[in-house]
Amino acid sequence: MILTENLLDFFRDTRKHTEAICSPLEIEDYVVQPIVDVSPPKWHLGHTTWFFEEFILKPYGEGYHLFDEDFSFVFNSYYETVGKRVVRSDRGNLSRPSVQQVYAYRTYVTKAMVSLLEKNQSQELLDLLEIGIHHEKQHQELLLTDIKYILGNNPLLPAYSDTFEEYVPEDHGREWISMDEGLYEIGHNSPDFCYDNELGRHKVFLPSYEISNKLVTNGEFMAFIQAGGYQQFDLWHAEAWDWVNQEQVTAPLYWHNIEGEWHHYSLKGLRKIEPDQPLAHISYFEAFAYAQWKQCRLPTEFEWEAAQEFFPWGKRWEWTESAYMPYPSYKKAEGALGEYNGKFMVNQKVLRGGSVATPQKHTRPTYRNFFHPNLRWQFTGLRLAK
Repeated sequence: MILTENLLDFFRDTRKHTEAICSPLEIEDYVVQPIVDVSPPKWHLGHTTWFFEEFILKPYGEGYHLFDEDFSFVFNSYYETVGKRVVRSDRGNLSRPSVQQVYAYRTYVTKAMVSLLEKNQSQELLDLLEIGIHHEKQHQELLLTDIKYILGNNPLLPAYSDTFEEYVPEDHGREWISMDEGLYEIGHNSPDFCYDNELGRHKVFLPSYEISNKLVTNGEFMAFIQAGGYQQFDLWHAEAWDWVNQEQVTAPLYWHNIEGEWHHYSLKGLRKIEPDQPLAHISYFEAFAYAQWKQCRLPTEFEWEAAQEFFPWGKRWEWTESAYMPYPSYKKAEGALGEYNGKFMVNQKVLRGGSVATPQKHTRPTYRNFFHPNLRWQFTGLRLAK
């Protein structure tokens, strides 16, 4: 890879976009952490900056001076190799450093990065730069969904933006795509960027199957609720049934039944649910139960990838029936960056596609997202298979 002006612009634009996501926020919004899975916006701003400082500026920036020696402890996420860090659940207690200081930190590091890249264009550094850019893009998606959770759990249900459109309809009719039995190649196979968990391209044998060309809609899921789907234990895994009862789950996240009508919290505020819009904010548990109720199933990630060229995708992260596991010949990177994906390959389900919160130039047909089966604060939906 050669550092071109386009790559440098890609870096600058990525840094600016993170700050643009935060521009509608009030200062009080930056530090809120309602649950452990949601990080405060201020922490995202600092962590994505620390990544460049820790993995590029410290080893490659000759004479580089840390902005603040305490920031590695504050903004490290899970990198054991790098050192101690604030416990994840305590990120919301960080009233200091101030938001102003964190923005100053971002400016300082961005300028130092540009200065370094004008002098050093080694392949190793440029590879790290590309990872850092996409790392920040991952956090842009998390940042937006975390902001939604923060505001969506505020009793006043305040709007984030009057212009952000998260519910894009699928105008085509429902059809079943028939896929033939056979060997299919799975995994990334181009010089473009990908994460290490997409590598190890290999063949898988798939029996013949059918997959829907359309995501499940709000209206279709309403029928599941009205039919008592949340009360039918035989539709649910045992762990899922425990979750439904312990958490008293009766609808997707952000849904509110107000005087007999379903509403949902969106980034535009509280709105009536539109039945034809793609369903969002469900767990794998709910996706599986709905598929059972429809006498269908979820596709495996391999079935999804083999068929993805035949349907539009990217409006919702789509739960699959696949456990998050390494591909054949997968090998973790050395050092701290080896902690990026491999250490999470246990007890999680794979999601494919992308969502309305996913930034541009960040997803592809081989992208493998992954979450624990009970989580649903991301824009998660489902596509049926049989």
